[in-house]
Amino acid sequence: MRTRANPRKGVFVLPNLLTTAAMFSGFFALIKSVEGDYALASVAVLVALVFDGLDGRVARLINAETDFGAEYDSISDVIAFGLAPAVLTHQWALGPFGNVGWLGGFLFTACAGLRLARFNTQSAVKDKRYFQGLPAPAAAATLVTWVLFVEETGLTGVWVNVAALFGVYALALLMVSNIRFRSFKDADLRHRVPFPAAVLIVGVLILVAIHPPLVLFGFFFLYALAGPVDTMRQLRHKRHQRRERTKVDSQGPEQ
Repeated sequence: MRTRANPRKGVFVLPNLLTTAAMFSGFFALIKSVEGDYALASVAVLVALVFDGLDGRVARLINAETDFGAEYDSISDVIAFGLAPAVLTHQWALGPFGNVGWLGGFLFTACAGLRLARFNTQSAVKDKRYFQGLPAPAAAATLVTWVLFVEETGLTGVWVNVAALFGVYALALLMVSNIRFRSFKDADLRHRVPFPAAVLIVGVLILVAIHPPLVLFGFFFLYALAGPVDTMRQLRHKRHQRRERTKVDSQGPEQ
């Protein structure tokens, strides 16, 4: 449970310093997007992702979770994972689409804000194992790793712009959807794992080292895709169960 901080007593320095670093990285990404350095802007958003992952963990570790920190973190997230990737993608690929392009960027920003507001209001009642809607950091990372991958490989063509436009709208809607995404908060890294799992981790690190943009984009793209796929699988399973129950009820009690 969060504790309310007394403004007269100040705030915890370390968690809020990390949150400020995430906000700074997002602002830096905005500046580099305007200047046309899209690869560096993408890296800045990914750096913000690292700081955003650290601030909450550090706050829990030192028992420094407060309402102030939660609200400040949300403001930082809107800048780093809503506004920054939206402006970056617009400057990089959405400009030729005119109003459809910049409205897509605004929709992404607005949905990121709505997603974060919903997360804050439901934090006390939701299932910790799942996120309701695609997390804003994951949506932002999917966009910027696509930009970084294209920039690093030199891919060209109208399809690159179309993919970016589709991605902005699709990721925005996923953020405000009711689709569940695994949070992995129930994973316990303190326990031992099988030896093959350790080998798999080493293999993933090698893949990341070979081509970081491609592997990172693949990871975040598959995570964004996993939610809808898992939801459709669950809906199909529930429909099958309803059909089975209806079939049993129609047959009536055994004679």
